[in-house]
This record gives sequence, structure tokens and C-alpha cells, in this order.
Amino acid sequence: MSVSHSEQDERLLRTIEEIVDSGFLGVTLRVRDDHGEWVGSAGVAELGGAEQPPTDGHVRISSNTKTFTATLVLQLVAEGRIALDAPVTDHLPEFGLDRRITVRMLLQHTSGVFNFTGEVDADGTIVHAIPVPYGATGRQWLDNRFHTYRPEELVEVALSEPARFEPGTGWSYSNTNYVLARLLIEKVTGRSLAEEMRLRIIGPLGLSGTVLPDASPEIPEPHAHAYYRYADDDRQQTIDITRQNPSWVCTGGDMISTTADLAGFISALLGGKLLPAPLLAEMCTPHPTGIPDMDYGLGVFVLTTEGGGTVICHNGAAAGYAALMYSTPDGSKTLTAALNCVDDADLSIATAFRNAQRRLVDEVFCVGQADPARPVG
Repeated sequence: MSVSHSEQDERLLRTIEEIVDSGFLGVTLRVRDDHGEWVGSAGVAELGGAEQPPTDGHVRISSNTKTFTATLVLQLVAEGRIALDAPVTDHLPEFGLDRRITVRMLLQHTSGVFNFTGEVDADGTIVHAIPVPYGATGRQWLDNRFHTYRPEELVEVALSEPARFEPGTGWSYSNTNYVLARLLIEKVTGRSLAEEMRLRIIGPLGLSGTVLPDASPEIPEPHAHAYYRYADDDRQQTIDITRQNPSWVCTGGDMISTTADLAGFISALLGGKLLPAPLLAEMCTPHPTGIPDMDYGLGVFVLTTEGGGTVICHNGAAAGYAALMYSTPDGSKTLTAALNCVDDADLSIATAFRNAQRRLVDEVFCVGQADPARPVG
């Protein structure tokens, strides 16, 4: 780890050390602004090990994948190949989608389509369409974590469940929206999502650590490890789940990246290098979610900070890994982070994760008197 000895650097290092103490195995943090970069890590890369997580390590970025996917869809909109407010069923008639569901609604989570990874009913009951690591299906997911799901299969399973609301009349986070976005991209371009992503985003931005794994369980070196805790004959067992087939969260959260690549991507996106200004403005226009101080655009959350500022972000967490991606609206200051932990079906890490997000945003975007970013080395 390479840091300077300024007060700001010490504060950031102390923050990630305290996040580790709250329940995580390891944390890597990267902060960039016009003055330079700060990068550091704390905790351990592996249970029982002594080495810290690599600052250039790969991480499963989960729902940060949505921002990449939304950007690609909007590039096709810019080219006139997709209309943002056209019915999705015009391109994907095979699913019999409600004709009122538009491309915008997919990206904005206003389609009402059931989330195949789980919906919460009014009485608190969680309904899962497929096994996921959380709730009653946790052990089933663990035992079948190398199973491959086809995107079409996930959509069909979701559509077999009742819609959450009439299209355009509410907001509900649904991974199904982004599987449909993937299929839309592939139908319109005639190429795989991975090919289009490499051609349009990964290649042009030089994101050498970013991978669309499809159904491969592998994660490139270097990386920290992810774990899962479960009960077996009334005994607690912990298993390494670093290798897993991510097709269960296809396009809603299956990509792999690094903190450096995430910083490069969100800075380029908000800096206007990937989308024309009108579409970037559409992407960042907030739509109410019902979550305090957190609205949603098209593939990004629009967060109001404690100090009343605006931050564009997306985060993701699933099965032992988490990734954070925040930026000022102009892309000039970014916070990206990778976390690894021991996960479980009860989501025991959830409170610590929410607190970590809040703490890091406060430290980087709300302190204000002095910039924490300094040249590495």
C-alpha cells in the first residue's frame, strides 16, 4: 500500500480500517480528483491470511454492471437504433411483454416486471423465482452455485410471476429489467453483450481489468476471496465461494472489474466521453424511488449527500463481494471501493455495508475543507 502522511490520507486509512473492524475481511479504496489519487487497503485478502487485499485486485462488481449496460443501451439510442420511449416488445416480441413497457422503463426500474432474484410482498414474505444466496434459498444456491442460467430462462421465470405494478406507475428495483436490456442489445446489434461492451466501452477506455464472465466461475488474479457461512447439522461452516457461476444474476450484476477501472469508467461517463450531452442528462435525471435522498436515473442512483450536494453512483453486493462507485456529476472526483466478506443467508453484513457506504461518502464528498486525494507514492 502506498500513501502519503497527510492528515487526509490518515483519515481515509483510518476509515477503511474501521470498516474492516465492523465486519468485513478486507477493503480497498481509491479516491481520484483533479489533484491526484489516493489508494489504500486494509484487512486481509483471505481468511487466515496476513496479506492485505491487492489495491489492483479484481472484484465481482454486482449491480455496478447496470451502469455499464445502461450506457451501452443509450449509445444505441444515440445512434438511432433504439428509441428510448419505444415498446420493448417491438424488439423482443417472443416474451409477450406488456406493450406499455418502454426501453426507458427497463433502465429506470419503472417497468413493474418481477425481479427474479426476489421480491418482498406486502406482508414481508420474500418470493424468489430462482435460488439466491439470501433467505430460505441460501443453501440451495450454495449447493448449485456452478449452475448455468440462460438469460431467456431468467426472463421467462420472472414473467411467470405477477407484475409489481402497471408499467410506469411505480419504482421497483428488478434485475429482470437488465436481462431484458442485454437481450435488447444483442437483438439490435447481432453481437453478444460482451462483444459490444469490449467494442464500445472496455476497449476505448482501456479497462484492462474489466471482464464479462458470462457463465465462467473464474475471476482473474489478483483478487481477494469471498466466503459464505451456513449451518450444517447445527454446526457453522464457512466455505470459499470466490469461484461461482455468475449467470444467476446475469447482466444485473455479473461483471468483474477493479477499483481503477470503475474510476476510469464513471469519470469518462460523467465527463461526457461515452454519451452525447442530452442523453447523459437523461441518464442522470432523478426519478423518485421512495428511498430517502436517493433517486434513480437510467442505470445510476442520484444521491443527495448530508451536505446537500449531488453524487452519481451505483453500488453492488452479492455473495461475499461488494463494489462501490461514486462520482461528482461532472466526473471530476470519484470514489471506488472493493470489499470482501463472509456472507450468509441472513444478510448479516447488510448493516455494516450500509454504514460503510455512508461513512465513505461523508469522508470523501462532504468533508470539503481539504481534498483527500494525493498522488500515489
